[in-house]
Amino acid sequence: MRAAVLNAIGDDKLELRDDVTTVDPGPHEVRIRVRASGICHSDLSAMDGTLPALAPGIVGHEGAGEVVEVGSAVAQLAPGDHVTVSFVPPCGNCPNCLRGEPNLCSVHAIAAFTTPRFRLGDTPVFGYAGLGTFADELVVPASGAIKVDPDVPFETAALIACGVLTGVGAVLNTAKVRPGSTVVVIGCGGVGISVIQGARLAGATTIVAVDPVEGKHAIAKRFGATHATTPEGLEELKQQVTNAEGFDYAFDVVGLPVTIRSAWDSARRGGSVVVVGAGRGDAMVQFSAQELFLHDKKILGSFYGSSHVHHDTGQMLRFWRAGLLDLDGMISRRLTFDELNDGLAVLREGSTDVIRQVVTLG
Repeated sequence: MRAAVLNAIGDDKLELRDDVTTVDPGPHEVRIRVRASGICHSDLSAMDGTLPALAPGIVGHEGAGEVVEVGSAVAQLAPGDHVTVSFVPPCGNCPNCLRGEPNLCSVHAIAAFTTPRFRLGDTPVFGYAGLGTFADELVVPASGAIKVDPDVPFETAALIACGVLTGVGAVLNTAKVRPGSTVVVIGCGGVGISVIQGARLAGATTIVAVDPVEGKHAIAKRFGATHATTPEGLEELKQQVTNAEGFDYAFDVVGLPVTIRSAWDSARRGGSVVVVGAGRGDAMVQFSAQELFLHDKKILGSFYGSSHVHHDTGQMLRFWRAGLLDLDGMISRRLTFDELNDGLAVLREGSTDVIRQVVTLG
């Protein structure tokens, strides 16, 4: 089958091959034919070593498809079911799952680094984050396949698998933004746009979008931002729209020390700073002991939008059906498998008009 292989960490292109195979599904696993896969910035982060990944490997972690085979112990899914896939399948039994934090389950996540999902001849090939959606098929734990109604387009469903759950979830689950709040969102890519939509859903009355690419400002406003500015203009705008107090909630969707610090500086005393962007393990952010104490701000990490994937996927689709969440408008480019590397290059360059690129497979 076709798959895009990352031969070595640091490569800026994937090798498009047609001779990759999947492993056979075990008793609690399913094989899925991938029909659509979003290109997420985290895929670039896997390729350049910002986020942990193994090579040779198949990149891609935001997708949807159709179940083609189920393991002997799988009862909740059947061939023909339409599903999204999750890179954090909840095991249901670990302490994180039992305390209601399934997004922090590490059982299958750890297995992803020890269990190859693909083969290239006799060479084992790993799936990024336990998935590898840049392939015609993949095998995943059954708990990582979330059933959706068959009338949901695969391209639409694919966006929920990562970007939408991460962004909207950061607002509704992690921060629990209150109606009437003021919000600033730093970074207006696909996840940032999802944060903006989540803030609108939550009833925020002021939503400031911050991005150095001015071409993204109009896009942010189309999805719900009330104001938009570059990083250089943020302080002045903060003074204007919050009477110099600062924002109730500040979301960093970049993951750099400078943007996390900017989110902190933009939040009011007693406000919440939510770190959504995936940064490097060696990137350090500095705060003084006094300001941490004196300002009473809450610093909240948000991994996967603090989502309960089996519940929240359905919730996102209900928002979409009600016209409250624009998923279709987020798809700015539709690509074929052969155009995958072009899509990665566009994302790397930070194109002004790209929100989410979706690769159609199958």
